[in-house]
Amino acid sequence: MNLRLWWGMAWRFLWRSQRSTAALTAMIASAVATLIFLDALAVGVSDAMIRNSVSLVSGHVTAENIPADVAPETLLVPGVKQVLQRRTAQVWLLHDGRLAGTSLWSVDPDAEKNATALWRKTTSGRYPLPGKAELFLGEPVAEELGLAVGDTLLVTDEPGRPGRELELCGTFSTGIAALDRSLSFSPMQDNAGKGPWNAALFLTDGTAPEAVRNALRLPAETTVRTWAERMPDLKQLIDLNALCMILVMILVFFIVSLGIACAFVIFILKNIREHGIMKSMGVHTHETALLLMLQIGGLTLAASALGMVIGCAATLLASGPGLDLGAMTSHNQYFAVSGVVYPRLTLSGLVLPPLMALLFALLAGIWPVCMVARQRPAEVLRSI
Repeated sequence: MNLRLWWGMAWRFLWRSQRSTAALTAMIASAVATLIFLDALAVGVSDAMIRNSVSLVSGHVTAENIPADVAPETLLVPGVKQVLQRRTAQVWLLHDGRLAGTSLWSVDPDAEKNATALWRKTTSGRYPLPGKAELFLGEPVAEELGLAVGDTLLVTDEPGRPGRELELCGTFSTGIAALDRSLSFSPMQDNAGKGPWNAALFLTDGTAPEAVRNALRLPAETTVRTWAERMPDLKQLIDLNALCMILVMILVFFIVSLGIACAFVIFILKNIREHGIMKSMGVHTHETALLLMLQIGGLTLAASALGMVIGCAATLLASGPGLDLGAMTSHNQYFAVSGVVYPRLTLSGLVLPPLMALLFALLAGIWPVCMVARQRPAEVLRSI
């Protein structure tokens, strides 16, 4: 079989119906371009949710109950950009006869400001300074205790026991009740206890948290978790986002395939004389099917290539400045830091739409092929 001959005939058939070919090309190209951009946008939304969640305070990987003799530098495995050392304690806050419980985190303020974004959510006052006896508290708890910036409060392990006095240097509000009502921050003192400590690991772009977790060599009593293990709801949301994109692709190309099938039926009716002559000359049904599939496949591949170029160009244009969705995400806890989304191309997002377009287009060719196969040469020629 001379495949080159059939390729030439397929493109001649398409060229004879220029307007129909152009309409089909525009339909397929626009579908591919739109889905590539939407997939990149969906990936960008997932990236933004992860970036907002880990940059607020927790980091990509957390390690808890690290022995005191383990230095923070030992956690700087490949892919780790910064390690934050923290000590936590459950304490009571007392002020003006009012009492509230909180988880007090002793931190290095300079390192925290360099790696996290919680200080950007300051509502009054400022973030603590190194070496100061200060407290950075959630705004709801400060209001509950009747505290204002500059007030002094007592921090104690148990009500009724002596404690230490701290000055409220600032309040914060993230919109996440679990953070605003349960966490407080104070500078780590030089004479801090030598007990177990916790760590927040911030990774370089493109580093897999699971790879870092597996690379850490820590004692058995230390618990190491990635952001996906700490926030399974976010992981499920991202997986659901990806699944919805696949369903959208299937739905779009199912509709496009109906258009392709109808268009090629019109092609066949328009060129029924040529198909009848070819059959009378001895062209077999499978050769006619090959001709139609080459037309459909060639048109789809060319249109998909055009759609890929348009989709990539639109994504690159949007990914530079990003898309500010702050007005639509202002009450979403996974966009507590920033509502800017940067669309990002992925290999699957770039390849899957053209492949699905080709698959559905070839499936759409079954109807036109069956239509030609049922026609007898004599009946076709008599009908002309």
